[in-house]
Amino acid sequence: MSNENHHKVVIIGSGPAGFTAALYTARANLNPVVFEGMQPGGQLTITTEIENYPGFENGIMGPELMDVMRKQAQRFGAKCIYEEVTEIDFSKRPFVVKTYNEVHTADAVIISTGASARLLGIESENKYMGYGVSACATCDGFFFKNQKILVVGGGDTAMEEANYLTKFASEVTIVHRRDEFRASKIMSERAKKNPKIKFLTSKVIKEVLGKEENGRKTMTGVILEDTKDHSTSKVDIDGLFIAIGHKPNTSLFKGILDMDENGYLKVKPGSTYTNVPGVFAAGDVADKNYRQAVTAAGTGCMAAIDVERWLAAQE
Repeated sequence: MSNENHHKVVIIGSGPAGFTAALYTARANLNPVVFEGMQPGGQLTITTEIENYPGFENGIMGPELMDVMRKQAQRFGAKCIYEEVTEIDFSKRPFVVKTYNEVHTADAVIISTGASARLLGIESENKYMGYGVSACATCDGFFFKNQKILVVGGGDTAMEEANYLTKFASEVTIVHRRDEFRASKIMSERAKKNPKIKFLTSKVIKEVLGKEENGRKTMTGVILEDTKDHSTSKVDIDGLFIAIGHKPNTSLFKGILDMDENGYLKVKPGSTYTNVPGVFAAGDVADKNYRQAVTAAGTGCMAAIDVERWLAAQE
């Protein structure tokens, strides 16, 4: 194997965690290599406008923020490779990281593969993502002032997001495919007590409707299907929030790294250390609580500092 395929630090995954880790490790002269994977820039590239990232008074588009972060890391010598990591071997040193085309080795690895919102999986949902359809209430709720929205889901996430959205929306309807909710009692009660929240049970979303004017897409409503008699009905709404959970992108590490029951990587409290010395985790892949760009960036910084200290101790 050629020497140019050996790196002090390999970062698997991009997004705010990966790019911040790359920025810090690059400035520490560790020459990191970032494998950007299937979705370069991560979840933020499907977000239209970001208004809650500190330092951008007038907001910034998601893809643009990721581009700025990428260039900032590259300025200090980070290298980005637009390939997906398909296999890893953490059982020996140096660690082995394989893509479809190449084999790389690394002294230390930072995992920032993120999480993906679970989506309904219908084509029209994809079409209007960022144009009325969202998977993040704290990111996009603000854009729905005095509007009518639907929230899909029956767990704590759905209840929490619906409650949060009533700060902005005039009316929020929770749509769930079953009769009863799997949300905790306290979360369900809170939603039921909120005068702005309505409920539609035993219904699923068949299709997202919308229009295109002057090249701009806007969703206008949905078609619901009753899960019992399969009748359909059209509902006019301004926004649709999918709150059926997230899944961390950790299938690559199953059986190798410690995870919780939902597949999130476990790290030692107050650090980014996984159970394998020299392997660190940052961002949404190890965070089921906050899942914000700014918290991901924060743990990316932590991972870089942890890596730098760990490598120094190895020498």
